[in-house]
Amino acid sequence: MVAAVELYLDPDATRRIRVLWDALEAEGVQSMRSLLEQRHRPHVSLMVAPRFDPEQVAEALQGTVVAAPLRLDFQHAGQFVGRVLWLGPAPTPELLAHHRLVHDRLAAAGIALAEHYQPGRWVPHCTLSMRVPNTLMAVAVRRCLEVLPLAATVVGAALTDHARGIAHPLP
Repeated sequence: MVAAVELYLDPDATRRIRVLWDALEAEGVQSMRSLLEQRHRPHVSLMVAPRFDPEQVAEALQGTVVAAPLRLDFQHAGQFVGRVLWLGPAPTPELLAHHRLVHDRLAAAGIALAEHYQPGRWVPHCTLSMRVPNTLMAVAVRRCLEVLPLAATVVGAALTDHARGIAHPLP
């Protein structure tokens, strides 16, 4: 498990993604709903690291509005190696600039961040499933396409480390 800086979506987008999780489960695909005793919340991770020190992150981000009211337009479904299925928002200049701002603040504080979350490498996404069976990938993607496009607004942010029971709201 990793720690993350997560951006949370408005209630309507959150509801629609949870409905998608249910549809995936009905097809036999374990969704993010099944993780963390059903406490997982639809989100886009801005940063990930093996571990975060909450006080160090809070200090590094002081004065930064992490939960900026960004508009996210989810327009595509994707897959990462390992059969991770996700919905992706269009990488707008505003979203990429916000990602860089948060990254630069954390990096300047000496906080080690995952390589694939570096500016220029980061793929903005909302994870739907961590292990889609190969035989069910086409069905899972078809379910994703049923909810796209999906418009969302960022309404909150938090520093999370589910393995350590950490969930600190961020401004």
